Amino acid sequence: MNPNQSSSVRQVDAVVVGAGFAGLYMVKKMRDDLGLTVQAFEAGQGVGGTWYWNRYPGARVDSQAYIYQYWFSDELLGEWDWSERFPAQPETERYLNHVADKFDLRKDIQFGTRVTSAHYNETAQRWTVTTDGGQTVEAQFLLMGSGGLSAPVVPPFRGYESFKGQCIHTAYWPKEGVDFKGKRVGVIGTGATGIQVIQTIADQVGHLTVFQRTPNYTIPMRNPKYDDAKRAALRTEYPVLKERVHDTFAGFNYDFTDRSFLDIPFEERQEMLQKLWDDGSLNFWIGGFREVFFDEKVNEEVSNFVRDRIRVRINDPQVAAKLVPSDHGFGTRRVPLENKYYEVYNRDNVELVDVKATPIDCMTEKGIRTSEGEYELDILIMATGFDAGTGALTRIDIRGRDGVSLNDAWSSGTRTTMGLQVHGYPNMFMTMGPFSPAAAFCNVPTCLQQQIDWITDCMQFVRDQGRQAVEATAEAETNWIAHHDEVAQMTLVHKTGTSWYMGANIEGKERRLIPYAGGANTYRKACDDVKARGFEGFALS
Repeated sequence: MNPNQSSSVRQVDAVVVGAGFAGLYMVKKMRDDLGLTVQAFEAGQGVGGTWYWNRYPGARVDSQAYIYQYWFSDELLGEWDWSERFPAQPETERYLNHVADKFDLRKDIQFGTRVTSAHYNETAQRWTVTTDGGQTVEAQFLLMGSGGLSAPVVPPFRGYESFKGQCIHTAYWPKEGVDFKGKRVGVIGTGATGIQVIQTIADQVGHLTVFQRTPNYTIPMRNPKYDDAKRAALRTEYPVLKERVHDTFAGFNYDFTDRSFLDIPFEERQEMLQKLWDDGSLNFWIGGFREVFFDEKVNEEVSNFVRDRIRVRINDPQVAAKLVPSDHGFGTRRVPLENKYYEVYNRDNVELVDVKATPIDCMTEKGIRTSEGEYELDILIMATGFDAGTGALTRIDIRGRDGVSLNDAWSSGTRTTMGLQVHGYPNMFMTMGPFSPAAAFCNVPTCLQQQIDWITDCMQFVRDQGRQAVEATAEAETNWIAHHDEVAQMTLVHKTGTSWYMGANIEGKERRLIPYAGGANTYRKACDDVKARGFEGFALS
């Protein structure tokens, strides 16, 4: 310890930020596999990350339960019983609490504590981490499990403070719930979260006003309940699934067909699309034809297939015209699963407001005023999304070598090496970082576990070499970004350019595809190759 340093500064080997899927696994790996002393900080009062904060009505996973889980413990796999194919938020939160209890992870986590800064000391080769409670901890390693979608965004509406009703962002939903009975409720946003909220509360409220900027393609969810026989059958598949998820484009147990879309007769490919559609999962998006991401002709046919299936569910043709996407192709923005979402707009107590045609002017004491008039509300729900990929990192005062803040370093362009490290920030590792598939194009537990396993191996390599620090080189970072951009620019996602995938929901944020689009399987191979070559591109000191 520096003799000038206060004795109140705690010394540990690793600080972990966050206690969601990533943070819990990080704590276990650091402590149980590497034998390190660990201090984790979590802003919430419990574990769960996304599944602690996002407890809004209808919150539910859209990856099948049997792949949306940890694989590191056969005992855990054998004892946890999922109730349905796509569990709701409370069940996933219970699962993560079970994991924390089973592996005694809470003793290394401090809850209700937000990390406010992390500064790298080049001389000591350690990070100094401070919290909103005034604590200071020094650590050799800093591991950011802060999430890719954990920095909520509230649009800067004029008059925001004047609204006299209840205003709630979906990421800060009250634990005690909200009483909607007889209330005039507004929802801003029709992305994945907004859709889940809208379809869930429409029959509970007095009147629902939906403020939509961009309509989305969706897939009807098929969500059967599981009985003991089904769970037993799934468990026999776990050894295969454990490996299979790492060999697919998006970390699921299904993948694109090897057949070329346009080589298949029209009637047959329509039948294939219908079969995928009937599965009621993201299989239709990332288990069908890879050309949907690259070929405009293919994408248009698939888009029309989905448009037709949306349109027939809406009674009013004028409302249908607003709800059917026309300015982007299927799969180029986040595709949610839904449960009778479009039927909501057939209800007498639901009104759809197109805020592209009639923009929101301001908030008032009574509600929302658009260019067309005022909508009086008792409750306003903000399903307005997140500063994806970078926001959870840049909202912390992270300073690396020479005191350079990460916020400043990224102000002229985000840079990472495989979404795992940033040059100039030794011993800082990320999960769900920009330019990795985990940032959006992967079943989250699949990619998080792969990344954390790699990080653990890298840290062990540093220790085995008798060194103190590891850092991505500038050359490796430049090469990865070039590769990332080359792949991104081949996709229709890049050409769409209007979604949070491209940072387009944040004023002033660079327009660059945040997730790596080369596939989780390709990414894993790249990470494995780096490791096999002695962590080539990562300098030790």
